[in-house]
Amino acid sequence: MADSKYSQQFKKGSFEMILLCLIAKKETYGYEIITELNETGGKIFGYAKEGTIYPMLYRLQDAGLVQCLIAPSQANGGSKKYYSLTDKGRETLQELISFWRSYTVCVESFIDTVKDLEA
Repeated sequence: MADSKYSQQFKKGSFEMILLCLIAKKETYGYEIITELNETGGKIFGYAKEGTIYPMLYRLQDAGLVQCLIAPSQANGGSKKYYSLTDKGRETLQELISFWRSYTVCVESFIDTVKDLEA
């Protein structure tokens, strides 16, 4: 996919939903989220960086969609922030997934009308 301004807009619009999906799977911390994003979606989303992910996590936390638990880190004696979904976060994710599925069906119906453009 070309990395045009249009594809960038699609990526931005879905990133927070993807973060909610990752956090819904299990309580997790920032570096683990970044690693999974890069391993799973790196080819599509580009490689996630701390400067992109952490501000999104803070926004999700400010919105009451995720909560944060600070726990000691075994590796270096510091601490890690573990993120988990709140009830509001689960409800919001459920709404987003429902919308996404309807949205993609609708968009696919338009795409199907222009098959001659596919290479």
